[in-house]
Amino acid sequence: MTDLKSYPVWDASIRWFHWVNLVCMIGLIAIGVAILNDEALGVSTDGKILLKTVHVLIGYVFALNLAWRLLWAFIGGPYARWRAILPGGRGYLAEVRAYMAGFRAGQPRQYLGHNPLGRIAVSLLLLLLLAQAITGLVLAGTDLFYPPLGAWIAGWIANPGVDPASLLPYAKDSYDAAAYEAMRAFRKPFITVHYYGFYVLLVVAVIHIVAVVVTELREGGNLVSAMFSGKKVLSETPADQAGNE
Repeated sequence: MTDLKSYPVWDASIRWFHWVNLVCMIGLIAIGVAILNDEALGVSTDGKILLKTVHVLIGYVFALNLAWRLLWAFIGGPYARWRAILPGGRGYLAEVRAYMAGFRAGQPRQYLGHNPLGRIAVSLLLLLLLAQAITGLVLAGTDLFYPPLGAWIAGWIANPGVDPASLLPYAKDSYDAAAYEAMRAFRKPFITVHYYGFYVLLVVAVIHIVAVVVTELREGGNLVSAMFSGKKVLSETPADQAGNE
């Protein structure tokens, strides 16, 4: 008979981050797709401004949630910290080989935190999320004059004699033409990263979901329900128990 043991792993901050991030990503993806296809959808200028406004507001929640997660990696529990997330460290490659050998043999090693390959995936996801958050905040300033850069952008492109605080999106008659073109050149790399980062993040997120399902089926450990309860139920001694207790 298999002995099962419950372990507290994911604290409330980790669980809340995960689900808030998921909801934000769904909203941002849906609205982002609508913005990218505004002409095909027949969206008016006012409609596009509304879509971008909602996108930015959700983006603020997304960015704040991510900022808290990155901070929590310094002050949170043992399985929330950077040393349990980032790949590398003493014995990491040996652990990867042992994990892969066990996985291929149908006897995968069980982990309280992320398994060695999961650490790579989570690190990549956090990097992509951070890139989207930073570029999104820049674009919020260049498109809608929203904080944190909106006031500076408005002051940069406002026509002489026009109060920058009165600038409205798409009201080009109040913009200085040369300054506006310079601003567009400034924002171009940010929008490029944001645009292609969206697709990369989407692919990585799908791979992440597939990997979670496969891992749950092969290893057990109730990965999905653990993000609700905070507890993993394992049938073997966790491979990472000694290093985090």
